[in-house]
Amino acid sequence: MEVNQKNWYDRSYKILLFIPIALLLVAFVYLFIFYQQEGDFIRKDVSLTGGTTITVLDGSTDVADIEDTLKTEFPDAQVRSISDIRSGKQQGFFIETKADSDVLKSALENYLGYALTSENSSIEFSGSTLSQGFYKQLRLAMIIAFALMALVVFVIFRTFIPSIAVIFAGFADIVMTVATVNLIGLEMSSAGIVALLMLIGYSVDTDILLTSRVLKNREGSVNERIYGAFKTGMTMTITAIAAVGVSFIIIYNFSDTFRQIFGIILIGLGYDIINTWMTNASILKWYAEAKRL
Repeated sequence: MEVNQKNWYDRSYKILLFIPIALLLVAFVYLFIFYQQEGDFIRKDVSLTGGTTITVLDGSTDVADIEDTLKTEFPDAQVRSISDIRSGKQQGFFIETKADSDVLKSALENYLGYALTSENSSIEFSGSTLSQGFYKQLRLAMIIAFALMALVVFVIFRTFIPSIAVIFAGFADIVMTVATVNLIGLEMSSAGIVALLMLIGYSVDTDILLTSRVLKNREGSVNERIYGAFKTGMTMTITAIAAVGVSFIIIYNFSDTFRQIFGIILIGLGYDIINTWMTNASILKWYAEAKRL
């Protein structure tokens, strides 16, 4: 690291810490308002609230037109096409809504002009009690995963402030990602919750790398150790963003499930850069200099 870079970082690292803290506070305020309005911290689709999903094997139907038509009777209806992953040609479509399956089927048959049978369609209905129970289990799984991650971090480093910095960065990644997902209007499915679980693992990778380099490797100055971790960590994160980004583009029109997973991971990885290299790095530098490490 050049001398002027060292001087700049030495002067600015405490200021940099306030940027992610400000973002986290904004996310908290937004989620609080969102919870007051919606009664939960996320928008849930029918897999988490209960409802009907009808899949129709009809490649000639205009998906946009059928959605516009059905929304007059079913305002929450979501219609998505099903395409062949090789040719991109539409193979069919599916509709999700909280309405009763018989009512939706009748309206759909009136629009299509033919009867829906087991040969040209499939109907799935999940009750609200079952879906909400599944949602509670997923939330519990997230809490347990985060708690175990925190326990492992404390066991590895055995020091309070560096461990809290890692946990705080991971927590901030999740909060900021959820706030952004709500802001863009995405209805989260069970796949979205799974993506958040994966994000917990992604988010602590670079934080553990950084903390290990700063606390356990005493070669060079604190700035040099942080810069060395930064080069390795950013290589890891940019590689992950590139891989997930390409997958997101390729799969965008073919799978709503994978599109949601990849999209949430991309958002989370972006926030992870901020929370690792502004939040965690600044706290660790402050701690290392105070302890003269």
